[in-house]
Amino acid sequence: QVQLVESGGGLVQPGGSLTLSCAASGLTYKSYANYWFRQAPGKEREMVARISTVDNTLTYADSVKGRFTVSRDNAKNTVYLQMNSLNSDDTAVYYCHFQGGPWGQGIQVTVSS
Repeated sequence: QVQLVESGGGLVQPGGSLTLSCAASGLTYKSYANYWFRQAPGKEREMVARISTVDNTLTYADSVKGRFTVSRDNAKNTVYLQMNSLNSDDTAVYYCHFQGGPWGQGIQVTVSS
């Protein structure tokens, strides 16, 4: 059974940084893309970042371009989301997702002074 486990969330001050990790286990298929989504209270879930496992193409939501970086360590089956210059609009539950597969359980990121 494929399982995704996120870590690295928490409380950070505006302007600060966090790195989220998503560790995959039990993979038995090739996922063609890995994603990070987020969902803020009262809002729909939105895609934040995508990394292709075919050619490593990176895609970002306009709201995080230049601040967030998605990456992957194939040897560790782990996907990362480096988040810099965080602001209150980034407060949300963040989810990782493997295309064609499962979602992580979600991890809270709160940006507040």
